[in-house]
Parts: sequence; structure tokens; C-alpha cells
Amino acid sequence: QVQLVESGGGLAQAGGSLTLSCVASGSIADMNYIAWHRQAPGKHRELVAAITSGGSTNYEDHVKGRFTISRDTVKNTVYLQMNSLKPEDTAVYYCKAEDRLGFYYWGQGTQVTVSS
Repeated sequence: QVQLVESGGGLAQAGGSLTLSCVASGSIADMNYIAWHRQAPGKHRELVAAITSGGSTNYEDHVKGRFTISRDTVKNTVYLQMNSLKPEDTAVYYCKAEDRLGFYYWGQGTQVTVSS
């Protein structure tokens, strides 16, 4: 069982920045990947960015060039640096991990609100 705890959400102005953190209770090096998803009110949860065990990254088109996912394997933490924030980035952001057996784990989410 892996526990994921997100932090770093809050209120930002359009054009501003926030950095989210996801701390895992186990070694993130043992995960197939760790990803950030988000869910805005009335919308489906969507993938934002992911980083694999090998360090490869991928991003949803709307955040490419603005968001950066990274990890610290010593701290078992994955980060999401969000720059040039837009009001449409407002959502609850969730951390998700898949372990080597294919089981998924989710964090409790952190709210990001971007004002115009």
C-alpha cells in the first residue's frame, strides 16, 4: 500500500506560478510512473503530466511549455512546477502512482485556484 500526499495548492493570479508536491510513503523508484491529474468542477479528471521510472515525461497539450514535472528519488517526492497559470487551470490536482504490479494509488488532492 502506497500513500500519496499532495501539497502546494492555493490561490494564484493569472500569469503566476505555483509548485505542487506529492510525497510518497514508499520509494518512487519502484513505481512504473507517477502522474498529476486534475479535475475541474463539472469536468472529468484528466491527465496533466507524468514521469516514468526511467525519467521520461509527457504532458497534456494545454500545459506544454508552462508546466514541468520532476522528481526527487531521495525525498520520494514528485513536483509539478506550474508557470503562466491561467484561470482554466483551476481544478483539484491529484497525484497518482502505478506500482510494478499495476495497482493504482491516488492522493487526496490539492485545490488550485487561478484568478483572472
